[in-house]
Amino acid sequence: MNNLIVFCELDEGRPADVSLELLTRGRSLANTLGCRLEAVVLGNGLEGIENELFPYGVDVVHVADDPVLEHYRTMPYTSVITGLFRQEKPQIALMGATSTGRDLGPRVSSLLHSGLTADCTSLEIGDHYVSKTDTTYKNLLYQIRPAFGGNIIATIVNPDHRPQMATVREGVMKREIADKNYRGELRKIDVASFIRPEDLAVEIIERHMEARKVDIKSARIIVSGGYGMGSKENFAMLYELASVLGGEVGASRAAVDAGFAGHERQVGQTGVTVRPKLYIACGISGQIQHTAGMNQSGKIIAINNDPVAPINTIADYVIHGDVATVIPKLIKYYKANAR
Repeated sequence: MNNLIVFCELDEGRPADVSLELLTRGRSLANTLGCRLEAVVLGNGLEGIENELFPYGVDVVHVADDPVLEHYRTMPYTSVITGLFRQEKPQIALMGATSTGRDLGPRVSSLLHSGLTADCTSLEIGDHYVSKTDTTYKNLLYQIRPAFGGNIIATIVNPDHRPQMATVREGVMKREIADKNYRGELRKIDVASFIRPEDLAVEIIERHMEARKVDIKSARIIVSGGYGMGSKENFAMLYELASVLGGEVGASRAAVDAGFAGHERQVGQTGVTVRPKLYIACGISGQIQHTAGMNQSGKIIAINNDPVAPINTIADYVIHGDVATVIPKLIKYYKANAR
């Protein structure tokens, strides 16, 4: 059990961002534990994929390269991952909280009787004391996630079962190369030894992928609006300001619930976690549910008529005033400077 394994999801044949974020955090956790960091990749035509993972400090890359794994299907992927985990016996297993990870993770943990914490926003290593049995468990995975609608932050531990499994939200962790020249070990998985005939009962006849219409996660500048914008019509000012700055429009959960913006633009614990170079918060009070999704931004500007709004405590600059007055002025002067 001297290893930590990350399931690396593929996006158009390349490692998904969330998987690379998990490898970055996994390397740090593995260093703390003094164990190996390993990755597992499933797909078809994966020649050389390990070279994209080794620079993140991966000691072992397990590759299952087979035509039956070209596209994600629940049963084949579950059988391969479960079989590998039974064979390797990892102490920690991590996946992205994507549509794939949310389907695959619970199935694997159920078959292994390990338990799983979903939608984590932070992972740490620490000890845990149980007073009832006077027992101290060393070096457990602290699986940290929002609970009760984001009103509290829960820390969950799993002292008795392995692997300690968690899915982690995209964007909450940094993605950093450990050593571009680092090289680990490649191990090829014998797919046929894990997959049963009944795993292939569901066949993909036709597959359609729709491109994401809004991608605020990768935007360098985000102009975000809250319930304080007052109406969907007032959000038009944010789109104009974002256009002038070359950015994207985001929204708080309150603004989305009120119908001011679509859910795809929601920033926060129940939306998207973002790290732009500049985040302009307009009419946003700054409750923890929202700030948890944007507090790692490079610079934060808050525009609010409440001098004690929570957003002001994390903002680099605060403009105290009515958004309906301030935003048009920003648009005017940004346009003038752009000429």
